[in-house]
Amino acid sequence: MLLKNFKVKKEWVDYNDHLNMAYYVLMFDMAWEVALEKFKMGGTAAKNSARSTMVVETHTAYLKEVREKDDVNVNLTYFDHDKKRLHLKMEMIEKKTNQISANMEWISLYIDLDKRKVTEFENDKLTLMDKFIIDNKSSFSTNNLYFSAKLKK
Repeated sequence: MLLKNFKVKKEWVDYNDHLNMAYYVLMFDMAWEVALEKFKMGGTAAKNSARSTMVVETHTAYLKEVREKDDVNVNLTYFDHDKKRLHLKMEMIEKKTNQISANMEWISLYIDLDKRKVTEFENDKLTLMDKFIIDNKSSFSTNNLYFSAKLKK
């Protein structure tokens, strides 16, 4: 499922003449924000309800160089949750070749920003996420997931 498209900027390229690893993380994070807004847990929710998510663990694989001016799509390839955690995986696909350039899997916790403590998802957010999973489950892949045991269901 497509989250966001990017064209690699000159300032994102390092002295090895390819995308610097920090920008992979930035691009994955920016793409995931699209989904977080749909789940009412993104920047808007952080400002309006003092609830947000914080990434606590990641696994990234860099599979193919990404170069300046390359067009890439970031796709969500897996998503699940428990009462306090999100588990997701995304892939970066180079549009011209349709090859996977990188993937990133992560675990996020749901946070009450006023208390700076982990909290449980509200029922409306659980409903949104569950509907999203039902609607998209056929396009998700459980292959090569590192964090499957992290959810407490």
